[in-house]
Amino acid sequence: MPKLKTKSGAKKRFRLTASGKVRASQAGKQHGMIKRTNKQLRNSRGTRILAPQDAKHVKKLIPYG
Repeated sequence: MPKLKTKSGAKKRFRLTASGKVRASQAGKQHGMIKRTNKQLRNSRGTRILAPQDAKHVKKLIPYG
């Protein structure tokens, strides 16, 4: 069988943790931050773990992690 290709957009946006969960960057930090409160910007630092329903779709795009 041939190897599966990884979606290049997904490999730039998602990483897998050691336990197999999907880690993604927080949403809402690209533009328009003047509208948001400082609390919203502080809470959206770093990364987050995707919900299991969303992680199932992402894992199909990253077949080998």
